[in-house]
Amino acid sequence: MTRPSHPATLYLSAPEMIRLVRRLGLPACIAGVAERIRREFLRWNEFDKSARLACHSELGVIELMPIADASQFAFKYVNGHPGNHRHGLPTVMAFGVLADVRTGMPRLLSELTLSTAIRTAAMSALAARSLARPGSRRMALIGNGAQAEFQALAFRDLVGIEVLSLYDTDPAATAKLVANLAGQGLRLEVCASTAEAVRGADIVTTATADKTRAAILRPAMIEPGMHINAVGGDCPGKTELHRGVLEMGSVFVEFEPQSRIEGEIQQLPADFAVTEFWQVLAGHRPGRRGPSEVTVFDSVGFALEDFAALAFMGERAAELGFGEAIELVANAADPKDLFGLLTSKPLAAGADAVAGLQAARRRPPIRLRSAPRAGAAAPAGGARRIPERHKA
Repeated sequence: MTRPSHPATLYLSAPEMIRLVRRLGLPACIAGVAERIRREFLRWNEFDKSARLACHSELGVIELMPIADASQFAFKYVNGHPGNHRHGLPTVMAFGVLADVRTGMPRLLSELTLSTAIRTAAMSALAARSLARPGSRRMALIGNGAQAEFQALAFRDLVGIEVLSLYDTDPAATAKLVANLAGQGLRLEVCASTAEAVRGADIVTTATADKTRAAILRPAMIEPGMHINAVGGDCPGKTELHRGVLEMGSVFVEFEPQSRIEGEIQQLPADFAVTEFWQVLAGHRPGRRGPSEVTVFDSVGFALEDFAALAFMGERAAELGFGEAIELVANAADPKDLFGLLTSKPLAAGADAVAGLQAARRRPPIRLRSAPRAGAAAPAGGARRIPERHKA
């Protein structure tokens, strides 16, 4: 009996995604994802939505973000570990799946670390087009880490920002950003403090990583008409804005049940009024009401944005022949006989595996001496401390 054919899963690895973005051009990717987000937000009521599932630890968080409409299901696996740079790892790492609702078949398995940076910047710029003052040209960018370049280019292309005032507690991060944005048509001003950077800005974007209740922006720093794009606060106990900033103007969120838990508004009572941004796009609620109004986009990242990014990138990859068709799902000749996949060939190797396991058990175990406690003398033989970057 021959195996029935079923659609393969398209796999977009990190190297393939990099090739795809280079082929399309980063500005085109940001603009394309922004447009796809806009289209999907206008179908808001067609989606089965829920807040993400989060597992928190002392050092960070790991999350699953699901969403579905009548034909496609998507999820993203994503982490947030602010100290990862000390181990040579990204603060945020992600991958995602797009599946067929009718059958459950995964159609796309994709990296989402780079794509998340693109979709976050695209969402920020999309919101600012409705919420910032028309003619905004100066933006303060507080937090100059991995997300900063994407935010800068998205606001340049989709909003019209010409001048960036930059501040980060780590001068090396700002130097990296300045080097990466050289020749990109933006005037860059390096500042010595947050207060200096935000002075005179039309838009203020905060994109910091520390998992703490911070108050990077305070009411005294806010000027009439500013739009605040708060990107960094995205889990319980992590904020960037003083609560007084939120009380100064109109606050817009992605998915209110999630933002109440994770966003800047976690600091405020449950009846504090906010507007879901899709209602602005659909014309149900106003965005900015006047030139002197302060507006806040309390962005935490929502699964519908990843749905849009997966769909956009997956379609472009298929059109251009990027990625690899893989057999992610076991494909039995008889779908009711999964065990048959194991018996279609002799399993003699199993006996060899058992013999190898028995031989390994007879060998004496390898004993590792633990590193000495701080202040204790090293044991004889000079046992070495395990480098921190190699710990699980």
